Amino acid sequence: MPSPERGGGHAAAFITLLGGAATWPLAARAQQAGSLPRIGFLGPSSPTAVRRLIAAFVQRLRELGWRDVQDVLIEYRWAEGRVERMSEIATEFADRKVDVIVTHGNIAVAAAKRATSDIPIVFAIANDPLGAGLVASLARPGGNVTGLSLQQNDTADKRLTLLREVIPGLRRLAIIANPDNSGSVQEMRDTEAVARTLGFEVITVKIRRAEDIAPAFGDIKGRADALYVSGDAVLTTLLTSQQFDINSFAVGEKLPTMYNQRAMVEKGGMMSYGPSFADLFRRAGDYVDKILHGVRPGDLPVEQPTKFELVVNLKTAKALGLTIPESFLLRTDEIIE
Repeated sequence: MPSPERGGGHAAAFITLLGGAATWPLAARAQQAGSLPRIGFLGPSSPTAVRRLIAAFVQRLRELGWRDVQDVLIEYRWAEGRVERMSEIATEFADRKVDVIVTHGNIAVAAAKRATSDIPIVFAIANDPLGAGLVASLARPGGNVTGLSLQQNDTADKRLTLLREVIPGLRRLAIIANPDNSGSVQEMRDTEAVARTLGFEVITVKIRRAEDIAPAFGDIKGRADALYVSGDAVLTTLLTSQQFDINSFAVGEKLPTMYNQRAMVEKGGMMSYGPSFADLFRRAGDYVDKILHGVRPGDLPVEQPTKFELVVNLKTAKALGLTIPESFLLRTDEIIE
């Protein structure tokens, strides 16, 4: 395995970043690159959904000396929110014997783990990886899987406290989760528990496929003061598809929304609070670097988030008829206008 040259950059990283690596014939890549180490990136959603996050990951690799095409090959595959496609991609990477698989989200991580027990797997994001059975221990994961944990249970209280600040009359909360994702289910349970301690009425709806959307939102109409969406790649892919836009629905129903990720606020959600996903993807690059230098994934502890961000979309708040206090805005990390 080559020892990469430290530092430097390369424009090809962004040429291959969002699709080029998936469409350039593998034979041509192999011919040009020889026996470079290969990273298989299993994207559970779409390139546009995680463009900024992948840029952070690629930038960190570049800083560590791993320039795409020159020092390492990154092969991107996209599941577009389809669970069966995640398994297919994981199997493809296992059959091709890539040097490391990088992915995010509990469903995709589980698919990769089922596909191989030998190839190192790095998750940039996973919710409660120990409870979900993705690792044997946080300090010493063992096996071939390691990465970064979200700690959703620690942020549920903060998110609902922030929502109540913006909506003083908040009494009824709707929570959406994907029941097939252990992380999404755990976040839903944590949020339900916190909501009840705050005296909220809770309506929980579960969405795992497109056919579930209409009945789920039929249940919510007229019964909630705010909407909380649990983090899940499948769920957010479905709810931001061409057929259905959750943020348009929420504005139409006058429902303020709370997410765990900034990207959904960029797409018209009202507010998000949680770990910086870009920072987690960046730190995933450090895991990959260590593994490509021979460190066993089972010896790399699962790490926790160190950066958290509060993001508010003022345009959406105004469309909902809400006035966000200046004191609240001063505490935000980013205001989208």
